[in-house]
Amino acid sequence: MENIKPWYLSRTIWASVVTVGSAAASIFGIPLGGLDNAALTDSVLQAITAISGVIAIFGRMSAVSRIG
Repeated sequence: MENIKPWYLSRTIWASVVTVGSAAASIFGIPLGGLDNAALTDSVLQAITAISGVIAIFGRMSAVSRIG
């Protein structure tokens, strides 16, 4: 592997975050019996993509200097 990508683009990292989150939820008594971890990971990634897009648009609109 020669390609380097930011940690937040790794599906493995996000799958691990979802796994840790679901384990923590079960510790606190939140029922997660019918949950599909793969589908939840995809949903989390889609939400993060949408949020980062909105932040990028807002950041560019509120910028005071040009990109050079």
